[in-house]
Amino acid sequence: MEALPILNNKLYVNMTGHLSQHTRNILGLQLPTDPRWVNLAAISLEAILTDHAYCEQKAALTCISYIQRYSDRKELVEELAPIVTEEWGHFRQVLTELNKRGLTLGKQRKDEYVNQLLLFQKKGGHIEDRLLDQLLTMALIEARSCERFKRLSEGLEDKYLRNFYRKFMESEAGHYTLFITLAEKYIPKEKVRARWKEWLAHEIDIMKHLELRGDRVH
Repeated sequence: MEALPILNNKLYVNMTGHLSQHTRNILGLQLPTDPRWVNLAAISLEAILTDHAYCEQKAALTCISYIQRYSDRKELVEELAPIVTEEWGHFRQVLTELNKRGLTLGKQRKDEYVNQLLLFQKKGGHIEDRLLDQLLTMALIEARSCERFKRLSEGLEDKYLRNFYRKFMESEAGHYTLFITLAEKYIPKEKVRARWKEWLAHEIDIMKHLELRGDRVH
C-alpha cells in the first residue's frame, strides 16, 4: 500500500471554536473528527478497510479475554459472548469487501489511539477499578469508531460503501451502550459516570495530538 498523507490535527482543533449540540450528543464525545479525514480515507480504500478489519478482529479477541478474565461474572459472560460472534462476523464482512474489490488484507498497524487509551487505565488497586476502566476503554473505542463510521457513511462518494458503513455505525453505537451498561451492572452508577467524564476529557487530549491519518479508523 502506498503511503497516505497525514494532517496535523492541531490545526483543526484551533479552527473549532465551539461544537454543535448534535456533535456533543454523539455518544458523549467532545471533539468531532476533522471532516478532512474522510477525504484522506477515500484515497486508499485498501488501507482503511485493512485497518477496519483488524479493529473488528481485535474487538472480538478483547471480548474473549474479558470472558476468560471475568468468568465468574455471569452477566458479563452472557452479554459479551454474542459480541465475539458479531465482531468476528464484521471482520469477515470487511474481508469479503476487500476481496470483492480485488484488494488484499495488509499488515496490522500500530494503533496509537488505542495505545494511548490503554496507558490511562488503572493497572493496580481494586479489581473493580480495573474492570471499570477496561469496560470504559471499550466503550470509548466503540463510540469513536461509531463517529468515524458516521463520517464515512455521509462523506464517501461510493453509495454502496456509505450504506456499508451506516450499518457498522449502528452496530458500534449498540456496543458502546452495552459496555456502559455492563460497567453500571458491577460498579455504582455515580462512580461510572464520574470516571466516564475523566475518560472523555482524556480522549480530547489524545485527539488533539494525534496526526490525522487516512489509513486509520482511529
